[in-house]
Amino acid sequence: MIDVNLIIEKLPAFFGGTDGAPMLSTSEGLQLTLELLFLSLVAGLLLSVPLALMRVSRNRVLSTGVWLYTYVFRGTPLLVQLFIIYYGLSQFEWVRDSWAWEYLREAYACAILAFTLNTAAYTTEIIAGQIRNTNHGEIEAAKAMGMSKWLMMRRIVVPSALRRALPAYSNEVVMMMQSTSVAGLVTLADVTGVARRVFSDTYMPFEPFLTAAGIYLAMTFGFVWLFKKAEGRWLAYLAPRKH
Repeated sequence: MIDVNLIIEKLPAFFGGTDGAPMLSTSEGLQLTLELLFLSLVAGLLLSVPLALMRVSRNRVLSTGVWLYTYVFRGTPLLVQLFIIYYGLSQFEWVRDSWAWEYLREAYACAILAFTLNTAAYTTEIIAGQIRNTNHGEIEAAKAMGMSKWLMMRRIVVPSALRRALPAYSNEVVMMMQSTSVAGLVTLADVTGVARRVFSDTYMPFEPFLTAAGIYLAMTFGFVWLFKKAEGRWLAYLAPRKH
């Protein structure tokens, strides 16, 4: 039988409240999960736009360099990337002696860095693919208006590619949200980390992880709904016309 009383008792811990255990960071549970997700998505998106332009560039050095980056980060597990950044970088003395060590010694910053680099790799390929698939008529129209290459990219190609990338990017956001669960393995008390802590305190695995699953499921529905609204607004011109 499911212990409903245990779920009700421990539920505040999943939303940043206290369950009697010491806090591992300034924010916990759902708040920490959303912080990690939002910061990494924003940083990853800002990084992916210039990288996508480099990916489709005719300059082989630029395009190959970006391809290698996306290939490595899409071809290796996020958990391995997080462990390399959190545990591996500390092995180098020049890292410990640099200004970056003030941040890299903290699990919070390491998690954001790993999540940012991972989501940026996937988003770069999504945007680059949509840039390549830009309607030829749009490009010809921009050239007919006398636009330079970079003006055409800024006003026509990139905005159009970002709109058309919404369906694929929504999947990336959901996958990234679920992937934040690995943050608990580097001492961060995100939603999964709180569930693991409750399990260690009570030795009852079903209730805390069922609660965590419900929270992730609710967030998934929320993100899907928001992206459906965004697609309905910015991709309406691609919908078939009704006669």
